[in-house]
Amino acid sequence: MSNSAIYFHPDGYVTNRADLKGRHVAGESFLTGFLRHAGSTELVCCAEDEDHATGFYELAQRHAPGKPIRLVTHETLGQLAEPGCLFIPGANIEQFAWTRRRFGQRMYSLCGVTHTTAESPPLCGGLLTGPIQAWDAVICASESARSSVEAVLLPYADYLQHRLGATRLPMPRLPVIPLGIDTGYFQPAPGAREEERAKLGIDPDDIVVLFVGRLSFHAKAHPIPMYMALQKAAQKIAQRTGRRLHLVQAGWFGHEEIARHFAESATRYCPDVNVLFVDGRPAETRQRIWAVGDIFTSLVDNVQETFGLTPVEAMAAGLPCVISDWNGYRETVRDGVDGFRIPTLMPPVGTGWDLADYYARGRQNYDFYIGRTVHMVAVDVEAAAEAYARLAEDDGLRRSMGVAARARAAEFDWSAIIPRYQEVWAELAELRAREAEIAPWPGQQAMPPQSNPLWPDPMAMFAAYPTHTLAGTSRLVRTPEASSQRLAELMDDGLNSLADIVISPRQDLELALQAFAPPAGTTVDALLAQLPAERRLVLLRSLAFLVKFGLLRVQP
Repeated sequence: MSNSAIYFHPDGYVTNRADLKGRHVAGESFLTGFLRHAGSTELVCCAEDEDHATGFYELAQRHAPGKPIRLVTHETLGQLAEPGCLFIPGANIEQFAWTRRRFGQRMYSLCGVTHTTAESPPLCGGLLTGPIQAWDAVICASESARSSVEAVLLPYADYLQHRLGATRLPMPRLPVIPLGIDTGYFQPAPGAREEERAKLGIDPDDIVVLFVGRLSFHAKAHPIPMYMALQKAAQKIAQRTGRRLHLVQAGWFGHEEIARHFAESATRYCPDVNVLFVDGRPAETRQRIWAVGDIFTSLVDNVQETFGLTPVEAMAAGLPCVISDWNGYRETVRDGVDGFRIPTLMPPVGTGWDLADYYARGRQNYDFYIGRTVHMVAVDVEAAAEAYARLAEDDGLRRSMGVAARARAAEFDWSAIIPRYQEVWAELAELRAREAEIAPWPGQQAMPPQSNPLWPDPMAMFAAYPTHTLAGTSRLVRTPEASSQRLAELMDDGLNSLADIVISPRQDLELALQAFAPPAGTTVDALLAQLPAERRLVLLRSLAFLVKFGLLRVQP
């Protein structure tokens, strides 16, 4: 099977963070699954630098010990010709396509994956206008996620046809592959149920409804419909069985005010339910908390959700689910088999254009955009209440659905999902070998260092600003003020802190000062010839730094 290099950035994979989001959990889970099941003889990590790659090394040491790792950086992207594909933990592959253009568009494929498609719809438009090739793909985690991408692409393609007369607007490849999990991770340890319930003061025979995830009314799931449904269910259960109903919400709040609103709403809308909040960020909690529950629930009503891992995790833990019939959720939990899907409702097309317009013009930020949209999505409270009550009262139904759910979760284990990724990567390799290149670079023109015309080299965009431009034939000479001590002072000065990635290491600057010895100095080209090719560009611009602070001067 084909494999891929992995683009590793901590923001795509690291879960040990205060601002934990679903995409972080999904990213770490994918990488863990890839390391365990890809069967590659060599791991290729593409990162900005060694520091960024540290997290990859740590995960590889844990899940693929002893396997060789090759690091590819921004400067050595040509090495991606083997393995031939770069996996990016997001949908924005356009920027990577522009970078690839420097090295050759047929050199390797790009493969992204959707998480949240609501945050930046214009990024989807870049899949049409950027140098995306037939051998690139964005994997959609659900049919719903694919539909949301196409809802941007199709009208935008129509606009480009009318605006520019475009007759050829190839759509990107959008294969649908669900996110995966390590099902074994969610198997309750012996005695975990009793231990975790004891910590929370919950009796063994009580019924626990469990929610796991971000506790955010504006960006995940508005809790009031859940509270209202649980209150109705609690009253039915108390009358029929006398059993107590608990709600455990294992997650994390954005700030204390949100936590206060959740607690106040729980008291107001479900006073007969014992509502408990647990910090769900620690890895141990995220693993053991599943043992507490009898029923899992997530009445998600937010457009930022595209797939939803927690119902699959709940099924792996053997819990029947009560979830909203919403986007990717409906592609995991089978209604009446693994649990119940609760109907949802939203207004028709054309009733939310002003929200999109406010967001596009900066009148509201992303949080306000999705937070306001959520108030136009309804979850059937009566149906949810009936589902909670039915599962709470019927021990046999909970058991049978839990067994079915665990079997269903096996279909989402990384051992089954990673081969589907590899099939896509193999198909992309075949397409790369035979399909025509879209918008190839004109052979008669030299490829500029930066090939994205919308993000030009500032030295090109502002070339008309200066009096002179430093050239290879420019002759420089060291000034009397130049010394190692002065160079060190300038490099260490706080006012020059932003020069960190602009200038060469100190040893190269020392070499430059020596080369431009007075009285004659030497030419820029003569100095650059003394260095390996990969160090010349940075030293060339470093010469302007040395001229700026009087260590070098330009000979007339």
